[in-house]
Parts: sequence; C-alpha cells; structure tokens
Amino acid sequence: MRFLIFLCFCISLSCFAQKTTIYTIGDSTMADKIKPDENPEKGWCQVLPSFFDLNTITIDNRAVNGRSTKSFINEKRWESVYKSLKKGDYVFIQFGHNDAKVADSTRYTNPHTTYRHNLIRFVTETREKGAIPILFSSIARRNFNEQGVLVDTHGDYPLEARLVAQEYQVPFIDLEYFSEILEQSYGPEKSKELHLYFKAGEHPYYPEGKSDDTHLSLMGAMEIAKIAIRELHKLDLGINKYNKL
Repeated sequence: MRFLIFLCFCISLSCFAQKTTIYTIGDSTMADKIKPDENPEKGWCQVLPSFFDLNTITIDNRAVNGRSTKSFINEKRWESVYKSLKKGDYVFIQFGHNDAKVADSTRYTNPHTTYRHNLIRFVTETREKGAIPILFSSIARRNFNEQGVLVDTHGDYPLEARLVAQEYQVPFIDLEYFSEILEQSYGPEKSKELHLYFKAGEHPYYPEGKSDDTHLSLMGAMEIAKIAIRELHKLDLGINKYNKL
C-alpha cells in the first residue's frame, strides 16, 4: 500500500514538474534546417532557443519546409501536435507561403475558405487542450521593384490571418508588416543579407551560387526572431518569464 502511495506521488510530481512547451507550426521560413552546421539557411523558429531559458521551457519546432495548412493537416502533423498539447503550452501558427501554390492540389487552399477554416481549427483545437494559440502573418519576401518599392506577394492570406485573429480574439503578431519594415530599412541591395545570396564558389553549401528572396540567412532569422520576441513581450501572455532578454 505504501508503495502504491509513493508511486502515485512520484507520478503526480513528474506531471507537476513537466515543462511548458512552445510548439511552432508552419513552413520553411520557420523550420529547422538539415545540416545546420553547414547550411546557411535558417528558419526564425530554429533560432528561438537562443532567446529562452531552456531550463524552464521547451521549444518544439514542428514547422516543415514546403507545408501549407492543408498538407500539414493531411500528413497528420497537426494531429501529432494536438495529441502532445497540455494546459499552459503555446502554439505559434504561421502559414501562407505554400497555401498559395495554385499549381499544387496537395497544398493550395483558397484564402477565404479552406485556409481560413484550417487556421480556425488550429486555434479552437489548441484551446480545447487549455493551450494558448498565437497567430502570425507570413514574413514578407524580398520583392523590390525597379523603383525600390517592396511589393507584396502574399495576396489575401495575411488578411485572413488578421481576420481570424480578430474574430476569435487570438493573440496576433503581424510579421508581414514588421518584416516589410525590416526589408525596407535595409533597402533593395543590403536586404540580400537577410536572405540567401551567394555567388558561385562563395559558399561551399551552394557551390553554384544562390539567389533566394524568400528564405532566411542566420542574420535574417535572428532579426525576425527578435521582432517576434519583442511583440510577444507586448502581448504579455505569460511567456515573458521564460525569456532570457
């Protein structure tokens, strides 16, 4: 009998001591990259651990290259996160880049119907578990025209994220807006440093060179992560106590 009481005590103590987790779901702009010591591409959630005290919180980055809300659900990646969620956890939600792939039926979603309802599903099911959803709009692409104007490439997807956040009273960080400001502050040429620009032979990972206006360099990922942390502080959702800053 004493043994059973002791065992129950240990189990309850273990549950009590379980750390809060931040789950991040989204696409390649967030995701961890293969061969991180060699690969210059970084997702902004890949660098998040450097901003948190990992003795008090766990960061579980479930974002994956190339995923839309549709493929993330159909591949049962969301189901895996949902089953793991517990009260007090956080879910960072950022999709849109791949939902716009109109030539790919496995990923494309109409922003006003399927995309919207998939975001609502992430939000409502996160709340079912007593966890806290946070919506992010997609980061801007480096898309300057000849006049040096940064031109939008995301269409209505960020708008729908904003509308879902407003309608369902979800904490929202408008990374599209803040990343636009970031790109513009660097300007048409220097903003290449936020992304992946290498001449042939300049970097061993891209021996033939690389020109990529969507994905992030380490500098770019760190800048976006800093913005996210700054805005999280303003939201005051209880996550601030886990920050190093």
